[in-house]
Amino acid sequence: MHLVVGLGNPGARYARTRHNVGFLAVERIAARAGASVEKKLYGALVGDGALSGSKVMFAMPQQFMNLSGQPVASILGFYKIPMPELIVVHDDMDIPFGRLRVRVGGGHGGHNGIRDIHRLVGTDFVRVRVGVGRPPEQMDPADWVLAPWSSAEAAALDPLLDAAADAVESVVRVGVTKTMNTFNAAPSA
Repeated sequence: MHLVVGLGNPGARYARTRHNVGFLAVERIAARAGASVEKKLYGALVGDGALSGSKVMFAMPQQFMNLSGQPVASILGFYKIPMPELIVVHDDMDIPFGRLRVRVGGGHGGHNGIRDIHRLVGTDFVRVRVGVGRPPEQMDPADWVLAPWSSAEAAALDPLLDAAADAVESVVRVGVTKTMNTFNAAPSA
């Protein structure tokens, strides 16, 4: 069984911000699997379904981003899901908007949600990094990721969420190596 975690911040204030693209992607993926991510478990909203014939659990931690690790660690432990079966979907400012990258491991790159997961479960999990681009030069990066999508970004968000869902489904279906070869070379969504 895979565990697909979308990172974001809980609450209506953050719902349509760049930092919540992980939540939006997991909602998209879960819908494909016929799952609703509404059950409360270990500080996260969870649901389960099937992708490509494989059982998948979906989770959206409900603490703020920098406390994402504990719900992830608890769910992994409770369901005895091995680390290679963990897929985390999150925003990444080092990737231009409209692009995504799939990787295993790597540093946190300043992302506090990933930093907390690293601290509590390690680094050897699959990451679907969804590009939100860099802020304008005078803007604080925290303000950038917590700001709503621009109108142009909002108009182009659906294909990006579909691409993230496709990448997760590909990891489940054919594995991370083939998925990286396909999605890391793919043009913008």
